[in-house]
Amino acid sequence: MNNAPKTLIVFYSFEGSTRFISDAIAQEIKADILELKVRDDIKTKGFMKYIWGGKQIFQKKSPELLPFDKDPNDYELIFIGTPVWAFTYAPALRTFFNKIKLNDKKVALFCCHEWGPAKTIGDMKKELEGSDVISENDFVNVLKNPQQNSLNAKIWADNIIGMFK
Repeated sequence: MNNAPKTLIVFYSFEGSTRFISDAIAQEIKADILELKVRDDIKTKGFMKYIWGGKQIFQKKSPELLPFDKDPNDYELIFIGTPVWAFTYAPALRTFFNKIKLNDKKVALFCCHEWGPAKTIGDMKKELEGSDVISENDFVNVLKNPQQNSLNAKIWADNIIGMFK
């Protein structure tokens, strides 16, 4: 991978789908990973996760994140991934977007969902004004079809890296 940019994958994962895709991408293109971890994150199951998550979105929560072990500004290309929560990105990403400005960075966006990406990618793009969003993707039912989703993620990542050759 000559001329490959220094690459970071930033993501938040609630149930593991976004982590799965992030890991597949990282392995394929030898990228570093920054998992956004919420201090006092509540893990809930069943229908309550939708109520709790929806409340977080509609109240525009910006939860406190644990300290980062990597500085996104040290990277040329940044993949940003999120699960879809109430038709948009997870609140941990709101905190990230408020804290880190990725001006003049190449950015690839992705989301993981069961029913549809809704306005997730568009909402993320609004937060990234000043960044060059070069690609976007969404992954459906990731953990129900892991082989196909892993392959799709790797092909997508390879195509993005190919832009730099």
